[in-house]
Amino acid sequence: MKFEKVKDGINMKYAVMENHQQLRKTVRKFVQKEIVPNIEEWEKNGFPNEIFRKMGQMGLFGVRYPEEYGGSNMDYFAAMTVTEEIASSGCAGLGMAFNVQALMATNPILKFGTEEQKQNYLAPSIAGEKIAALGITEPSAGSDVAGLRTTATKTDGGWIINGSKVFITNGIRADYQILIAKTGEKNGRPLFSIFLVDSNLEGYTVGRKLEKVGMHASDTAEIFLENVFVPDSALLGKEGEGFKQLMWQLNGERLIQATACVAGAQRCLDLAVQYAKEREQFGRSLSKNQVLGHYLAEMNTEVEAARALLYNTAAHYDKGEVLVKEISMAKLLASKVYYEVADKALQIHGGYGYMNEYPISREWRDARLMRIGGGADEIQKEIIAKEMDL
Repeated sequence: MKFEKVKDGINMKYAVMENHQQLRKTVRKFVQKEIVPNIEEWEKNGFPNEIFRKMGQMGLFGVRYPEEYGGSNMDYFAAMTVTEEIASSGCAGLGMAFNVQALMATNPILKFGTEEQKQNYLAPSIAGEKIAALGITEPSAGSDVAGLRTTATKTDGGWIINGSKVFITNGIRADYQILIAKTGEKNGRPLFSIFLVDSNLEGYTVGRKLEKVGMHASDTAEIFLENVFVPDSALLGKEGEGFKQLMWQLNGERLIQATACVAGAQRCLDLAVQYAKEREQFGRSLSKNQVLGHYLAEMNTEVEAARALLYNTAAHYDKGEVLVKEISMAKLLASKVYYEVADKALQIHGGYGYMNEYPISREWRDARLMRIGGGADEIQKEIIAKEMDL
C-alpha cells in the first residue's frame, strides 16, 4: 500500500491514492454546505432524518459496499476518508450516527446476510432511506457481552424476542436494529444469534431519549422488546454464531471509531493552534509562550503517533487481515489522544474554552464518550494483554 503526503491547509495529512483526494474534497464541500451551518441547531434539537437521505444520495454510506447494493466498491481508506471529513465538521454526534449506519450496523448484513436481507435492509440503508441501529448493550450488560439477557425463543415460523437494550445510537429514529439475543446453551455456555428486527413490530417499544453529557446532535435511546415475533428470515447468519459474528463486527467498529478520534483530535489541535496564534497576552500571541508552544508540539506529536498506528492497522484490514491486538491498540490510543488533546486545547483557550459558544467546549464533551463506547479503555487493555499471552 503506497502512502504519500499531501498538503492540506496548514496541516500535513496522509492519503492513499489520488482518487481519495477528490473524494475528500467532495465530502468536505458537502460538510461545509449541509452540516456546518446547522450544527448549533442540531446540538439543541438533534439532526433531521433528511440529512441521512442527502448523505445517501451523495453515496457517502456506500463507498465501501458493492455496486449492486448502491455502493461504490472502494477500499477501506475511502470509508475512513468520509469518516474523517464528517468528524472534522465539529458535529461528533452526527459523525457517530453516520458511522453506525455506514459501517457498524450494515457491515454484518453484507458479511452474513442473505440476498433478500441485503436487498431489504442493506440497499435502502446505503441509499439513506432506512436508518439502522445496533442493539448490543443492555442495562445489566455492556462490556460483558456474555451477560446479555435478551432472549429469542424458537417458535413456529420464527422467534419470540424478549428483553431490552440501552445506549442505542439512532434508537429513536431507527427503522430496524441489528440485535443480538441469547438463543440457547451448549455445554453450560450461552449461545447467541443476531436478528434483523424492524422497529414497527408489535411489542417493540422505544423508551425515552437519553440525556447525554455530549454528542447532543444524535439520539440515544433505550429499547424494550416484549414478545416481539420475527420470522425465520430475520435471523442474520447461522443460529448460535452471534457471539462470533459480534466479535468480528466489533473489530471494524473499533477501527472506524479510532478514525473518528484521530480526526477529532486533529480538529482540537487546529482550534488550539488558531486560538494561540490569534490571542494576545502581555503584548504577544499565546503561541510565543514557551509553555503553550510545548503543549502544542506535544499535542501534534500525539495526534501523528495515533494516526500512524491507525493507518498502518487499516492497511492490513483493507487487505482482509484482522489484527485484533493492533485494532484494540489503535482504538485505545486514538480515544485517549482525542480526549487528552481536547482537554489541553480547552486549557489553552482558558476561560473562553469553558464557554459553550466556543467549539472546543463541545469537542471536550464529545471526546469523553470515545473512551467508553465500542469497548472501554479497560476492555481494550484486556484484549491487548490476552493477545500478548499474558
